[in-house]
Amino acid sequence: MFSFRFGIGGAVIALMALSSGGAAAQGSPETGKSPVPATPDSIATGKQTYLRRCASCHAASGEGGPGNDLIPAAPSLVDEQVKVKTDSQVFNNIKNGIGPEFNMVAFKDTLKDDEIWNVVNYLRSIAKK
Repeated sequence: MFSFRFGIGGAVIALMALSSGGAAAQGSPETGKSPVPATPDSIATGKQTYLRRCASCHAASGEGGPGNDLIPAAPSLVDEQVKVKTDSQVFNNIKNGIGPEFNMVAFKDTLKDDEIWNVVNYLRSIAKK
């Protein structure tokens, strides 16, 4: 489905556009850290959500996708550009999407906050060291 093609891919780009969150559900404004601990269960659950919602654009590895004539290439979610972002910034990009020029739809209506935090925890677990 077209709307899912831009899942988390745009989230990475939006990280640059959005500031870290302030609401409790969006992490600590001081640290930008996830309020959901990165336990093995959270990471495993986040992986399943990622594979179902995001891998079609960003690849199972999180290294990005090739794009096509209608869809721009999806960015990597495991590189330095994501590592420097706070958990809250990643969360906000997934939840709220990124403007039309980056083709990232918002997942606020299809994923619960805890599901998004689990994806953030999963992405952190597979990020390049």
